[in-house]
Amino acid sequence: MRRPMVAGNWKMHGTRASVAELTQGLGKMLIPDGIEVAVFPPALFINDVVDGLKGKGIIVGAQNSAVQPEQGALTGEVAPSQLSEVGCKLVLIGHSERRQIIGESDEVLNQKFAAAQKSGLTPVLCVGETLAEREAGKTLEVVGRQLSSVIDAFGIAAFANAVIAYEPVWAIGTGLTASPQQAQDVHAAIRKQLAEKDAEVARKVQLLYGGSVKAANAAELFGMPDIDGGLIGGASLNADEFGAICRAAGN
Repeated sequence: MRRPMVAGNWKMHGTRASVAELTQGLGKMLIPDGIEVAVFPPALFINDVVDGLKGKGIIVGAQNSAVQPEQGALTGEVAPSQLSEVGCKLVLIGHSERRQIIGESDEVLNQKFAAAQKSGLTPVLCVGETLAEREAGKTLEVVGRQLSSVIDAFGIAAFANAVIAYEPVWAIGTGLTASPQQAQDVHAAIRKQLAEKDAEVARKVQLLYGGSVKAANAAELFGMPDIDGGLIGGASLNADEFGAICRAAGN
């Protein structure tokens, strides 16, 4: 059986004071048995969060990492090996803001995916469609292409050590949320696409939903058979709200 995961993406939020307060609040949180909890702070605060959550059972990840695994001459980037050394276990790859705003291509994201795995990090591959693509009926085509890019480059076995997060771009930070059935339909299609290559990998991989998940809608979303938890944005910046979402996953 797949373990539920609730992961908080703090994005470009936080000051030293607010991060310390949030970390302290998370450290007091009672984590339900059988679920994984992770947070992705801004790179500047990763060391503080790793130290603050030591022994608390919460995984720390990074929001981004470089295209090459080892340190070197790549100004402004952080190598996945450096992230691993300071205690990161996960890294987001291909979040829609990286794809849409920064302009990262599938080729660049594939390099990041491979570099992360080579350095001992588990990539969390983010996939999802824009509103225009959904309205044009291209959701499964777009998500399928984003998945196929990794499968074609590295084979289905790459997903034996990865997490997938489906995040419809139109639901991120907008207050709009895919209905539980809409989200389930895409998650089921993702699992089916993987199963066509390797049923065991498909059965075991954690599929997270992201897109305006809150305590109020988490239980219904997480109750869907192919949704194994969530990648939480704004709600992860409040320890009480994030804790309530974690409890919903535990139920």
